[in-house]
Amino acid sequence: MPVRVGMISLGCAKNQVDGELLMAKLKAAGFELVDDVAMADVAIVNTCGFIASAKKESIDEILELGLLKKEGRIKKLVATGCLSERYQEEIRKELPELDGVLGIGANEDPAKYIREILERGSVEAFPEKDRLPLSGGRELTTPSWFAYLKIAEGCDNRCSYCAIPFIRGGYRSRTMESIEGEALALAENGAKELVLIAQDTTRYGIDLYGEYSLGKLLRRLCRIDGIQWIRVLYCYPDAITDELLDVMAQEEKVVPYIDLPLQHCSEKVLQDMNRRGSRASLTALLEKIRARVPGVILRTTLIAGFPGERTEDFEELAEFVKEVRFDRLGCFTYSQEEGTPAADLPGQIDEEEKERRAEIIGEMQMDIAEEKAQHYIGQRLQVLVEGFDRYAECWFGRSYMDAPDVDGRIFFTLGETGKRPVLGQFAQVEIKDCLDGDLTGVLVDR
Repeated sequence: MPVRVGMISLGCAKNQVDGELLMAKLKAAGFELVDDVAMADVAIVNTCGFIASAKKESIDEILELGLLKKEGRIKKLVATGCLSERYQEEIRKELPELDGVLGIGANEDPAKYIREILERGSVEAFPEKDRLPLSGGRELTTPSWFAYLKIAEGCDNRCSYCAIPFIRGGYRSRTMESIEGEALALAENGAKELVLIAQDTTRYGIDLYGEYSLGKLLRRLCRIDGIQWIRVLYCYPDAITDELLDVMAQEEKVVPYIDLPLQHCSEKVLQDMNRRGSRASLTALLEKIRARVPGVILRTTLIAGFPGERTEDFEELAEFVKEVRFDRLGCFTYSQEEGTPAADLPGQIDEEEKERRAEIIGEMQMDIAEEKAQHYIGQRLQVLVEGFDRYAECWFGRSYMDAPDVDGRIFFTLGETGKRPVLGQFAQVEIKDCLDGDLTGVLVDR
């Protein structure tokens, strides 16, 4: 009887793709994959180790599965992913429930290490980071109609608050041919939307081709039959090229949606973050994007309570949000991460004050989002149908304005058509109202 393996993958979509690649390798090696980790012989937690809340979620998951192991319901418990890579010396001491601790480089041949754990009882392995596979077969965990497509790994930006460079290593792009081949396979599997991801998508190709090549890559992907939406996440303001904006404006398949994590607008705070720019330069960039890409949706993330963030810096950030009026925005409290330069900066701000500042930005953005949503009432939007809500007794899906897992949904009823929409297909929805930031409407055409 084959050994049953189950995985819980935590954190970002990039980690999710790593988990899909890992599970495909285990399946190819003869392991039986199960959806419910409680039914597995070997339970794997693909951890996140980026910020404090993510680390806590990973640890809590390991502790919970450790109880199942103690009850004899699972035999072996393994941690992989960012938390394992980051805390190589500490994790096994702090979490004795674990039988295996594998760094990201072990994803090259996970079957070897799982067999060693089963044979020897426990294994700790941390091969070089650059042995982490960037491509290969995947056990997709997303619905068939959309998929994440990782185009690069690692980061060279060295933001002072971020642990990613020493967890994931330096920036390395996949070749266009490799990405195109995977995109073709995803399209053949039924994907209608590709979501391009990396630690920094806008720097794609600089290491391979000597220039920013995201625009060229997008044009190649637009030629693939079956793909209707191509979305780009995790852009970096310094690398937004005119070519990229032209592609977004000209190619119908590239949705006019830019995820641009700015983190702050105060020049002083940005300098402390080891990021470039100022309120004036960022405002100019956003105005340029809106002028060159009609209908563009701008998403950003911000950090509140960075060390040394003065009252005037925060007030400048609040004014910036009010002035720019982002379409989508998330504001997070600064997480003091050991090993990062920002962790040792003077002027650390207490948690209560950080939370207060983040809430102020969040409430401002909620008002902006509600106002913006009103403009869509009466319009018809193309919606990718994704499910039926039994409690609200209506269908839901996403427009081009909404990225999966991070943005909202459009909820709709069948109206007079009486025709049931098909999951994973597009439908026309006439917007009638807005509820807590989500648009609601009526199906007018499948």
